[in-house]
Amino acid sequence: MEKKNLDWENIGFAYHQTDKRYVSNFKNGQWDEGTLTSDPNVVLNECAGIFHYCQECFEGLKAYTTEDGSIVTFRPDQNAERMMNSAKGLEMPPFPKERFLDAVDQVVRANEDWVPPYGSGATLYIRPYMFASSPVIGVKPAEEYQFRILCTPVGPYFKGGAKPITICVSDFDRAAPHGTGCIKAGLNYAMSLHAGMAAHRNGFDENMFLDPAERKYVEETGGANFLFVTKDGELVTPKSDSILPSITRRSLIYVAEHYLGIKATERPVELAEIGEFAECGVCGTAAVVSPVGKVVDHGKEICFPSGMEKMGPVLQKLYDTLTGIQMGRIEAPEGWIRKIK
Repeated sequence: MEKKNLDWENIGFAYHQTDKRYVSNFKNGQWDEGTLTSDPNVVLNECAGIFHYCQECFEGLKAYTTEDGSIVTFRPDQNAERMMNSAKGLEMPPFPKERFLDAVDQVVRANEDWVPPYGSGATLYIRPYMFASSPVIGVKPAEEYQFRILCTPVGPYFKGGAKPITICVSDFDRAAPHGTGCIKAGLNYAMSLHAGMAAHRNGFDENMFLDPAERKYVEETGGANFLFVTKDGELVTPKSDSILPSITRRSLIYVAEHYLGIKATERPVELAEIGEFAECGVCGTAAVVSPVGKVVDHGKEICFPSGMEKMGPVLQKLYDTLTGIQMGRIEAPEGWIRKIK
């Protein structure tokens, strides 16, 4: 197929309607066979459960054109398993792992000419999502659900690429103790929107949310996990039951230990200690790694030695190695790359 005529390097992180998407419906206790469709619209009853009780979960992953011209996805099995866990936590029927993987493959193949070319810096973002589709008026789980996958080509998540961002310590809580913070559900992101816009209005790029119980420990931003690097070069990631288990973070920890010989520790990180770190960044599917140059805690500036001009050396190595694996320049661990074409 011939690629779409897009300015791939400048498309931004925005939605572009592609040709096909996948749809499967859960009814009478089982999922139907599923199909690809050209229709991007979702038609639901006014009393559908998603509108009233927010039964919804989603995932995010990418398809890449590798150095040898192949089209691949990165660890989609992990997204399938996380979405199954999210569904269980919201009393929704999990979409089977093998069917999830097959549906992703179908969507990517059907939109092959939307997959950005190698070297453009752009990728095909894939968004599987599931929601309650049948009418519900009492507070209870719905009886019917719809699973869908859309895709859209995207550029870098943060404008300006890897330029370090400034983050503020938020007065808001992202998630409740023993709540849904570890589930990739739309309701968690809705909770972060007001806090995020408040941060932007005050000149900050993102929020640093603290643990809701003591407001003492670092958790995550509205849509990414934190990474810290000690002055001795050790990678430290915050540990908490209300942090979303990031596939990118998990992958970076593996890369640190097995590719770069960097010690990696997952532990609670106190806000009071972050000024002692040499580097700070955030990670996720959309951004991969974005450096943080400064954290502002109610007027107190915490500046990292890595500075505001570029990514610190350890995070840069992690970023280069992981993206090298994704793009086929570096050999991947077994099972990490799923070749579609």
